[in-house]
Amino acid sequence: MGNLRFLWEVAKKSFAAGLITLTVSDRYASIAPVRGLSMHPTFNPNKSAVMGLPVGIFVADDHVLVEKICLEKYRVSHGDVIVFRSPINYKEKLIKRVIALPGDWIQIPNSYDTIKIPGGCCWVEGENSASTLDSRSFGPIPLGLLQGRATHIVWPPQRVGKVAQRMPEGRLRPY
Repeated sequence: MGNLRFLWEVAKKSFAAGLITLTVSDRYASIAPVRGLSMHPTFNPNKSAVMGLPVGIFVADDHVLVEKICLEKYRVSHGDVIVFRSPINYKEKLIKRVIALPGDWIQIPNSYDTIKIPGGCCWVEGENSASTLDSRSFGPIPLGLLQGRATHIVWPPQRVGKVAQRMPEGRLRPY
């Protein structure tokens, strides 16, 4: 009888802890792995590529803290690194840097084209243009696809720190 009471208490506490963890990860913050080389060198700087294939598979991927409070009113800024659902495959999550916000005019890289970002969308780009799938491929992304903003690298231990907010020079146009 004592063992059943102990198991019941453990089950109740585990269930409560699970609900709290689920609520926090859904509403406030979570941890996300950064796979691939599209944000190299900001993330996964110890990896490299030979002919497009990653080298150093035994090197741990960076993991980032993704805060979700910014989703309340889509409070993102130029230069933020965001996690979002791919507009091509909803099951896939991508991580890129915000270059332009609704109403901004942006110069497309390696082109003479300038476009205006429509309302409710943003322009995102990876930092490694040779190995990225971003707005240069699929255009502006709807803000509704945002999953959160990457604020800190939390793994591996030697890389723990804040994610820098920065913008490439000369991309926004003052139209």
